[in-house]
Amino acid sequence: MVTLNRLSVEDPDDGSPLLPVVAETTATTPVCQRQRVVTKAESREFFLSRRENLATSLLLLIGCYLAILIPAYFPWNKVKADSDDYHDPRDLVLLNRSASLLSHPCQPRWCLKHLKPLSCSEGLLDIPVFVQQDRPVVWNLAPPLGLQGSEEHLALALASMPEPGLPPSLKTEGSCRRCVVVGNGGVLHGSHLGSHIDQYDIIIRLNNAPVPGFEKDAGSRTTIRLMYPEAAPHSANEYRKTAMVALVVFKSLDLDWLTSVITKQPLSFWSKMWFWREVVDEIPLRPESFKILHPEIIHKTGQVLQKYALKHGNMVPTLGASAVVMALQLCDQVSLAGFGYDMQHPEARLHYYETIRMDAMKAQVVHDVSAEKLFLRDLVAAGAVTDLTGAL
Repeated sequence: MVTLNRLSVEDPDDGSPLLPVVAETTATTPVCQRQRVVTKAESREFFLSRRENLATSLLLLIGCYLAILIPAYFPWNKVKADSDDYHDPRDLVLLNRSASLLSHPCQPRWCLKHLKPLSCSEGLLDIPVFVQQDRPVVWNLAPPLGLQGSEEHLALALASMPEPGLPPSLKTEGSCRRCVVVGNGGVLHGSHLGSHIDQYDIIIRLNNAPVPGFEKDAGSRTTIRLMYPEAAPHSANEYRKTAMVALVVFKSLDLDWLTSVITKQPLSFWSKMWFWREVVDEIPLRPESFKILHPEIIHKTGQVLQKYALKHGNMVPTLGASAVVMALQLCDQVSLAGFGYDMQHPEARLHYYETIRMDAMKAQVVHDVSAEKLFLRDLVAAGAVTDLTGAL
């Protein structure tokens, strides 16, 4: 409100304007202006530290963000399981045992000395390993326990093989050899035994168990791969570091397949129809690298397993158990890796290279894995073989 102290109305003849004259008023500062000046003055000190406040807030925000998200994306148990540096304490014990074993010199005839206390030792000695052309045999049993009824197929297969028997590298007298039989069991997964396995003189693998991509646990070399046609690896990479392939004969047609692979003469479409799975047409190995596992290995292994089985009859052992018996014929010391089915844990891995679970073994009725486990346990207990993965 403005107060007028005086109004002047004068004669317009003297030239003065006929307008009101505003008297001098008291100069006052508007309230809003006065408050604004005060606010800036009082808050200047606060805004000078605004950067520090902002930095502190950001640090707190980032800290809360990480505290919430890190456990969700990187759970502790997953970090341990996936880390290359993490080892279960039990695995470290097994690795140390394996390293200690390899650090000592090879012990000649070690297996034979420790087999003697076993009641089944007589059936495990002096078994021919590969079928030879210069040793004609009268077969009394059909495949896989013998080759009765497959004589003509066998003759053709042997004729295509430059070296059907033991190669010179396995005939060396006076040398001490160490074998490791690499099973396909899931217990091998995460074992980190690959570098140890590669140090053995003879490395035996089974069927289509892969090597590339699994070197850390399973090693990279293969001396002998035991397999039948339907289980032969299809990838050429699986044969890169393989010295020998040994055919396990389950039917006469398996010998025809071997002849076809060696001579590179394809099987007829009709013959291929009798395989229960598609078979490979070519294996990138030289003809001298192919062998035929002697059926006596399968037969003798089955006879030994009869002592551990609940049911009696002609038992067909797994290739794993047969490979162990074969290794006892070839080497002075034998180790096992990847053996032992744990049927008490159906959720565990069945194989080291895939996610099929242990309970899948319940569906098979051909092999007696319980009898085989008892047999292998006896070999380990007697000191005849060493279990590197500790599942027996």
